[in-house]
Amino acid sequence: MRDNVTIIDHPLIRHKITMLRDKNTGTNEFRKLVEEIAMLMGYEAMRDLPTEEVQIETPIETCMAPMIAGRKLAIVPILRAGLGMVNGLLSLTPTAKVGHIGMYRDEETHEPQEYYCKLPQPIDERLIIVTDPMLATGGSAVDAVDQIKKHGGVNIKFMAIIAAPEGLKRLSETHPDIQIYVGQVDRCLNKDAYICPGLGDAGDRIFGTK
Repeated sequence: MRDNVTIIDHPLIRHKITMLRDKNTGTNEFRKLVEEIAMLMGYEAMRDLPTEEVQIETPIETCMAPMIAGRKLAIVPILRAGLGMVNGLLSLTPTAKVGHIGMYRDEETHEPQEYYCKLPQPIDERLIIVTDPMLATGGSAVDAVDQIKKHGGVNIKFMAIIAAPEGLKRLSETHPDIQIYVGQVDRCLNKDAYICPGLGDAGDRIFGTK
């Protein structure tokens, strides 16, 4: 595993991912689980947020205490499944700005096609967390990071709940300067480029579509 990859191997995350995988888990529960997992993963991904000392008054005395420095965090979901992770991260950092990158997968080539990119400014001054529940071939993730860099993004992290080894390798090698956070690495991709054992189409399961 490359140095820029972190597998967040926490019992709570593993437990909730097992519930996500179950085909009998309904849309409402699936959506809540994705948010909860994103929040748990967010603790680790935001571990290095900068802080500054501020003066406050406790009921006992005045003291200096740490607070997050500035409001420079940007959450950028890859549409549409990445939207499912946004509220989990916003519950930790309500002042974060949210951008969007829209992509769809070509059913024949399995490669991503971009149709939308809107990022909060100034993007070059922000810590950017890109979200997508599934890191399969890595095509969408690589292209999303490419787009963010073209717009001036520098400090970029990528967060996925489940990854295939193929996609994880592709993203980590193509963008060795970004930090990648994954809940679980699965076995492989099948001939249709779906993760095995995976959990199916995350977007369909989050939004109740087929």
